[in-house]
Amino acid sequence: MPTSTPPAPTPAPIPAPTPTRWLWTGRILSALPVLLLAFDGVAKMMRLPPVLEGCAKLGYSENVAGPLGITLLVCVVLYAIPRTSVLGAILLTGYLGGAVATHVRVGDPLFSHILVPTYVAALVWGGLYLRDARLGALLPLRK
Repeated sequence: MPTSTPPAPTPAPIPAPTPTRWLWTGRILSALPVLLLAFDGVAKMMRLPPVLEGCAKLGYSENVAGPLGITLLVCVVLYAIPRTSVLGAILLTGYLGGAVATHVRVGDPLFSHILVPTYVAALVWGGLYLRDARLGALLPLRK
């Protein structure tokens, strides 16, 4: 009596390539937070006086500036590399969420301080959505 073999699993569909105009718009939108956050990370690592004053105002020891800068730069590099960009975006979202929580804790103004990390996170994910077809397949918001 012949045994039937189960059907072979069908591979996941490969997302269509991102149109060129979306790709370049995504790259530009992604470059903005990369430049901003890389500058911030380097300034923290260099322990510049305005950074140390900001740490004190936010209730952090000056000793955390360097490790925060390293953490931020690692996240930015992961985001900038296409193969690890989703991981980088997730890590940057966590980092920026901590910034929001810090500004809420010290009572900073909503639009000029509390929501700025949210705006940066929106650029991170918006740029990634436009430049990575895999994310577009996961969240099919465009036609």
